[in-house]
Amino acid sequence: MLSVPLVAQVGGTPLETLITKTIDGLALGAIYALLALGFVIIFKATQVLTFAHGAVSAMGAYLVSYFAITLNIPGRWIPDLPVTLQFTLSAVIAIVVAAGIGMALERVFIRPMIGEPLFSIVMITIGLDIVIRTIVGDYIGQGNTVVTGAPWGFLSQWKIGGVIIQHAQVATIIVAIVTVAVLMWFFKSRIGIAMRATAFDQEAAMAQGISAGRIFSLAWAIGAALAVLGGIFAAVPPRALGVSAGTAFFALRAFPAIVIGGLDSIKGAVVGGFIVGMAEVMAGHYLSSVTALGIGFNTVVPYLVMMAVLLVRPHGLYGTVEIRRV
Repeated sequence: MLSVPLVAQVGGTPLETLITKTIDGLALGAIYALLALGFVIIFKATQVLTFAHGAVSAMGAYLVSYFAITLNIPGRWIPDLPVTLQFTLSAVIAIVVAAGIGMALERVFIRPMIGEPLFSIVMITIGLDIVIRTIVGDYIGQGNTVVTGAPWGFLSQWKIGGVIIQHAQVATIIVAIVTVAVLMWFFKSRIGIAMRATAFDQEAAMAQGISAGRIFSLAWAIGAALAVLGGIFAAVPPRALGVSAGTAFFALRAFPAIVIGGLDSIKGAVVGGFIVGMAEVMAGHYLSSVTALGIGFNTVVPYLVMMAVLLVRPHGLYGTVEIRRV
């Protein structure tokens, strides 16, 4: 995925630079939080570690490009539709389609493996990742980038003194906050309580009349939708020029956030996402002049933070501590 250098441009005093980079870190952290939330919800409900998350994210971002740019839906039926609204509606369609695909993947490939060794299920998700990523890559083309459009304008930004705030950054943070709020409401609803009960004790939940199969399907649908939502913001300017083969690998950069927060913690996914985003952006700016660290050291920092957290809290900041008798 091609990065856009304009994101890193700052100016003004050191304080203004710090504020600019903080906003950039929060925006990147919001993307990681969305991606991590999808992973955690699937794991929390089904106890399945899915490595197909990145491929699903790239697929969803490509679908947005396909609907918004190639098919011009719904703009072809509604003339003079504002660009932002056109993009938003196309994104909603892509998210719904991806959620349906997520449900189909769970029903066809994951549900028949219930009760089988965890290693076998993990290998299936790796196979799904390779298949989906290959199909999406074939549509995009090797080395190509499919544009998603610039719903907030390619250079749209606010400049307050030396502080630069991209419109896309604000949109990313707002969407992440709204998404977390919706999820909090959802888990207090009847279906959400059923999902939490299934995650806590599957057999007890089934004894109460809860369909574990439907819960698993719903978890994969929500996970796929969140993966696509994160992939969309990772593929639009100024974060990137569009969808490429690297978009799937970008989603895997959220993995340290998942481990830092705890594999089964919704709260941890959000906190971990913002920690990783801030660490990556700050390291990229303030350590870029240290040539001994090499180019791209900022992408290594999240893993260093992850290892530091695991040394102190092996289950992550908010993960469930398991005690086993030996």
